[in-house]
Amino acid sequence: MTKLIIILLSAVFINNYVLSKFLGICPFLGVSKKLNNAVGMSIAVIFVMLIATAATWPIQHYLLDPHDLGYLQTIVFILVIAALVQLVEIVLKRYIPSLHRSLGVYLPLITTNCAVLGVTILNNSENYTFIEAMVNSLGSGLGFLIAMVMFSGVRSAIEGNDIPESFRGLPVTLVAAAITSLSFMGFGGVIENLFA
Repeated sequence: MTKLIIILLSAVFINNYVLSKFLGICPFLGVSKKLNNAVGMSIAVIFVMLIATAATWPIQHYLLDPHDLGYLQTIVFILVIAALVQLVEIVLKRYIPSLHRSLGVYLPLITTNCAVLGVTILNNSENYTFIEAMVNSLGSGLGFLIAMVMFSGVRSAIEGNDIPESFRGLPVTLVAAAITSLSFMGFGGVIENLFA
């Protein structure tokens, strides 16, 4: 149980896929202008991470590894994630059309969101059990949500300020992202020491 808590908290705060591994930057920068879009996208990413892990972990352990097909991991995982994202898109379009419209092009981009692919691949490379992989995926998704919400707040605070012409747009966004990622560096070593 302690190991699961460490995996969860580490995935959320220390090994945050967006802010420490720099995976999933496209939706992080693209959808974080409005808080409700950021939250909606994050919930969709959490859902896709969980079902992608639930689908890819057994594929890796019961199909690819026993038949020495590990070299197909990336291709198979991308295909599984693409199919799952299409399922999420169909469900959102039917049951939550306003969220589907607000996410726009960024929803299909979950297919190519390297954070989702990164979670599924790293769950296997870390030799997590199925439960540990699911906990890591949940923590990674929650870390994505926290990063998106924090960055959305930072962007809305910056938006109303007088910014020099050369920093307007993408430059100030990247500087704000760097400062946001620095805030997570303070958690390094804390989680492990809590349970030592």
